Amino acid sequence: MEDHVIICRCEEITYGEIKQAIRDGATTLDGIKRVTRAGKGLCQGRTCRTLITQILNQELGRAPEGNECSSMRPPVRPISIENMMSEKE
Repeated sequence: MEDHVIICRCEEITYGEIKQAIRDGATTLDGIKRVTRAGKGLCQGRTCRTLITQILNQELGRAPEGNECSSMRPPVRPISIENMMSEKE
């Protein structure tokens, strides 16, 4: 994959920026988030988390089973319980 390819669309973080963060010492998903902001956009990492995990595994030579979960955040826009219940019906 080329360095200019965007991995996190929300924050426009590239493959090269993620690789550089790993080379600078980030070894977890949360570490990547702190350094690059990848996964902090509107989707909260739902679209890029898997790619970032794959890049971490590749760069660090880890097996996929050794990954820890990233901290999760609530949705950007709160949803009332009434609306949530009416959507299920």
